[in-house]
Amino acid sequence: MSNEPGGPTAAQPDQSDAVDPGADDRSKATGPDADDQSGAAGNHLDAGRPAPAPATTALALLATGWLAAMLWSTREAISSATAGVTAVSLSAFALPGVISAALVAGAAVGLAAGEPVARRTERVTLRFAVAIGAGLLIGLLAALAIDLSYAGDVTTRTIAGTTAAAAVIGGALAGARNGAVVGAVAAAALGTLIFVVAFSVARDPLFNLFGAGDSQQSLVNAASWVSRTESLLAGLIAGGLAFGYLTWARRRAVRDGGAAEPRWPAYLVAGAGPGLLLLLSEVIIRIGGRSLIDLAAALSEADAVAQTSLGTSRVDNAIWVLFVGALTAVVSFGRTLGAPADDEA
Repeated sequence: MSNEPGGPTAAQPDQSDAVDPGADDRSKATGPDADDQSGAAGNHLDAGRPAPAPATTALALLATGWLAAMLWSTREAISSATAGVTAVSLSAFALPGVISAALVAGAAVGLAAGEPVARRTERVTLRFAVAIGAGLLIGLLAALAIDLSYAGDVTTRTIAGTTAAAAVIGGALAGARNGAVVGAVAAAALGTLIFVVAFSVARDPLFNLFGAGDSQQSLVNAASWVSRTESLLAGLIAGGLAFGYLTWARRRAVRDGGAAEPRWPAYLVAGAGPGLLLLLSEVIIRIGGRSLIDLAAALSEADAVAQTSLGTSRVDNAIWVLFVGALTAVVSFGRTLGAPADDEA
């Protein structure tokens, strides 16, 4: 009875055999698993950073080469004009191609310059400054090339100034935090611009295919269907290229670790990006190139109708590319997602 628990003579437990439950926890906390957990936590923190953009140098070289090609073709067209009136009209027709190429080149070069900075520091201001500085450099070089190779008149100054402004704006866009999305937009926009130029070979056969005849109404209907076909195909190409580029960036992020994989909003923005750039190009043209467009439209009533019609067609094409590109990229991304796992019984 005296040994009952709580009694005065109850046996006391041996202190040497007592187990400290916190000791094991502390030993586990300082064991090798703790390093793994801390490393996982560190990776989780790093995974919040956007995936880096792949092949930025190659993309910058391609975009710069396309800008140089557009500047050269515009110079050849203007130089071949036999009269000043024709030169003004050709300059107005060529201006949209030059501006869109300068916008994409500024974005691509700005991304190539800003990505190394983004890998070394989280300072958004520094990355933005480097990107916009690269776009400014491209704009100044393009403007200098125009001044040295084109005739020195109001047409030359308008093209040079608007081209430089477009390149700077493109560089500013490249200062965005998510470099993979910017790279996808630039790559998709470049592919879309190249396709639009290459599509000119198929316009005449398509005019005949869509019933272009001798009547004015048949020509208008055929031109409308050709424009819709071009815009639809351009949107599909834009969305496909944006999806492919972001998929490449996602695979690199998974392989290298330490970066977040692009999600569906990134695909939506990347697919719509080329259309948005085309709309932005139109805004730049109507502000910076207004004097040249007005000068060309004042040549004759036919030129005025042509400039108005071309401006409307460019806006319609940009809207088609925007929506079709966004839909294509998102649907393509959705098809890569696996079916949700069945709940366990």
